[in-house]
Amino acid sequence: MAEQTARGRIDTPDLSERGGLKDGVPQRSNQRLFMQLLAFGGCADTIAAAASVKINGLTTVVYEDVNDPTGIAILSVTPEPAALVDALRPALRQRVFATLVPKPEYTMFGRTYALGYEPDLDETLIHRPTRTLMNPAWPWAIWYPLRRNGAFAQLSPEQQRTVLAEHGAIGHTFGSADLAHDVRLACHGLDRNDNDFVIGLIGKELFPLSAVIQAMRKTQQTSLYLDRLGPFFVGRKISS
Repeated sequence: MAEQTARGRIDTPDLSERGGLKDGVPQRSNQRLFMQLLAFGGCADTIAAAASVKINGLTTVVYEDVNDPTGIAILSVTPEPAALVDALRPALRQRVFATLVPKPEYTMFGRTYALGYEPDLDETLIHRPTRTLMNPAWPWAIWYPLRRNGAFAQLSPEQQRTVLAEHGAIGHTFGSADLAHDVRLACHGLDRNDNDFVIGLIGKELFPLSAVIQAMRKTQQTSLYLDRLGPFFVGRKISS
């Protein structure tokens, strides 16, 4: 009986995303997007590959790999991760993809998330990431995973905010100038290499995406609190 009483006092975890106040009310949402990047080599017909992954229930973007003349990558976006198994997997076992060579080292998988102060939670979790990915004026992309080291987790919340604010200020400067736009995904437990986040840098030209990464190398987060970074997939969108 005592054990049952103790268990009864355990609160159910709140898994909702939290935003700032909206019309004076705290925001909560259980809506989020899941995104998966799969890379392949040996693709002789990128147009056919792009056409073959237009699947109901999935938003897809296909990139040509800058570093592999026969390489491509498919970014799949869905609010329901089951679609990646139920719809995407069967499509990739037939047609043009049956002869391609997977590159599992570039596989990335994550979910949109909130930091807790966003003024419009749905905009952060759903609408802005989708617009960023699908914007025809922004065809270039660099995708990479990262893992923070344990020292960051030991910082106080105030110190963490200071570190992240320095990093975020650079991203805001590039974004305001329409040079680079980011898609941030959490991948805790979803990544085979135990990374924490997946980052997509999206823009109309490639050089600014490289430049923002270079600028961020000097921040405290990158120089002091990252355990690993990459590998980097660099591509240009051919279909959306």
